[in-house]
Amino acid sequence: MHTLLSIALAMIAGLLLTRVVKLVKMPNVTGYLIAGLLIGPYCFKLISENSLAALDVITVAALGFIAFSIGSEFKLAHLKAIGSKILVITACEALGAVIVVDVVLIALGFPVPMALCFGAIAAATAPAATLLVVRQYRAKGELTSTLLPVVAMDDAIGLMAYALSVSVAKMIQNGEAFNFMATVVSPLLEILLSLGVGAVIGVVVAISNRFFLSRSNRLIISIAAVLLGVGIAQQFELSHLLLCMAIGATYVNLRDDAVQTLEQADSWTPPLFMLFFVLSGAELNLAVLPSLGLIGVVYILARVIGKYSGAYIGCTISKTSHKIRKYLGLSLIPQAGVAIGIAQLVVKELPEYGASIQAVILCATLIYELVGPIITKYSLIKAGEIEVEPKKAKAIPPSAA
Repeated sequence: MHTLLSIALAMIAGLLLTRVVKLVKMPNVTGYLIAGLLIGPYCFKLISENSLAALDVITVAALGFIAFSIGSEFKLAHLKAIGSKILVITACEALGAVIVVDVVLIALGFPVPMALCFGAIAAATAPAATLLVVRQYRAKGELTSTLLPVVAMDDAIGLMAYALSVSVAKMIQNGEAFNFMATVVSPLLEILLSLGVGAVIGVVVAISNRFFLSRSNRLIISIAAVLLGVGIAQQFELSHLLLCMAIGATYVNLRDDAVQTLEQADSWTPPLFMLFFVLSGAELNLAVLPSLGLIGVVYILARVIGKYSGAYIGCTISKTSHKIRKYLGLSLIPQAGVAIGIAQLVVKELPEYGASIQAVILCATLIYELVGPIITKYSLIKAGEIEVEPKKAKAIPPSAA
């Protein structure tokens, strides 16, 4: 099938499925994944494996823009306002998920490289699903004020955990002896280089805004910067997720008017993100699912336990109120974009386990996206931060996924 025809078909299928999932009050990302599953090479075969391979550039570009969007949340003024408590809580809940998933899977006898990759992916959450609940029910209060910055920051920890975990996993998989340079220094160097190159590009984007004043030109510059970042990362084997996150973080901190450009980017990226999720769903190979039942259940449960216990410990250290300790972890269950993106990378980094990991993460995402928002709503109600349910839901753009 021609590439453009595949793109059109993927967009149409994704759009149609959003109407279906809306009837049962599910998020759009769930519809996109189901649409991809239906039209993909492992179901109705409307899009072939060769077509998916040809569309890989869309997936890579979308990951760059997702990371860029995450980076734009790291405005220093905002970080100072929320204080160090948020940083402590975020680190504890993200690393809690990583550690619990790693330990449980290894203890049950699953391959260590696979367990390490699952652990790294477990840190990520889905800001879109959380925001949907907060905005729909107009939640306000201490828990909400803590929840929103946490979901914005923990994906960054997930990206860093992945960079370290996959390096160790590859070392074990290749049967190499412990090497401090390969295990610790090289991943850290990759992280620092990725962040450094991204920061330089972010500075260039900020400076260019002095000479290009129209919103359209600034949007073009931002898009070009993200694509440049992804291209450099692929060329020199850096992390394009961390690199593009650094571009967004640097840009938003150097330009007070960057918010306007970022809002324009949010209005431009929904079709790209839709394609990303549809294509991710299309790559789900149902044939591997029967043999993955146990590891899928273990991953889903272990991640929830890790998130909850990590958040509770972080809140205890930070001396937050009892209601935040009790309900914050339950509000961090949704998982989508970044987790799927990291799973995509694992397919290339560890092909022996990649397909299995990707299948579990996609299925877990469907479950998390179904159950997560409901539990988030329950947590906010129990915390007394949802007073009256409005008659009409207030939607948010898919680009927040």
